[in-house]
Amino acid sequence: MGRHKHNKGKKSGWKNKTKWEDEACCSAVDKLSLDEEQPGENKKDFGRGFPFPLLMWDLGHCDPKKCSGRKLDRLGFVRSLKLSQKAHGIILSPLGQKCLSPEDHEIVAHSGVAVIDCSWAKLDETPFGKMKGGHARLLPYLVAANPINYGHPFRLSCVEAYAATLYITGFKDLGLELLKRFKWGKGFYDLNRELLDIYSSCKDSGEVVEAQNKWMEDLKLKKKQQEVDDYDMTTIDDSKEHWNPNRNFVEVSSSLSDFIEKITWNCLMCYISHGNKISHSPNYYQHAVTGR
Repeated sequence: MGRHKHNKGKKSGWKNKTKWEDEACCSAVDKLSLDEEQPGENKKDFGRGFPFPLLMWDLGHCDPKKCSGRKLDRLGFVRSLKLSQKAHGIILSPLGQKCLSPEDHEIVAHSGVAVIDCSWAKLDETPFGKMKGGHARLLPYLVAANPINYGHPFRLSCVEAYAATLYITGFKDLGLELLKRFKWGKGFYDLNRELLDIYSSCKDSGEVVEAQNKWMEDLKLKKKQQEVDDYDMTTIDDSKEHWNPNRNFVEVSSSLSDFIEKITWNCLMCYISHGNKISHSPNYYQHAVTGR
């Protein structure tokens, strides 16, 4: 009997140990959503089917009802971080020394993307230095499609920043999944598709920067040409403003003179036909009206 009790006690202890190990494993899995996934591990689902984590430091600057980052958090796509927590994937930050490029594909696939949710009006108050990580990056030139900053370059919302990163690094379908959660979202890809295709075809950060600079230089040239065209439209000769610009001014004037001459002669003939006498020859009247 004593032996059986002793064995039972060992079995109970083994169960308790197994329970503790299971809890430790669960804790480790939770930690993977914040820290870098360990080599050799199977792919995890980090939220709504994403194979890597989407993280966000929320500074609380934005209206919760308008903040795209918070909406993605509520929908389960994104996990918010505290300032003291690190992100081991790509971090979109103004402190970055490199531009995002396709060569960052493996970092995104392995460790995900983190954004900083702050107001563009409060950049000076944002403690960027406290948000730690090993792969800070700058996004290249892109134009916002969100209702608040539509048409403004660089002023992207959180969801646009995620989507741009995913497109450039080879995960554009996942980026579209995020954009579809917003009525205006798909417009971001439509508005920037040509640029995004150019960036995603580059080899590295240097090529992305070159492509960006060429694009911006072309925009400047187009703007200057438009200014020249607008100026040309304001320097049209006012003396011709009532004439058809597809006809020569002299030709139109000559035609008008002929028309006046014809009318004058008709009136003169009508005057004579009613029995009125004239004191001058017809050539006199022609010269008086037409200058001939």
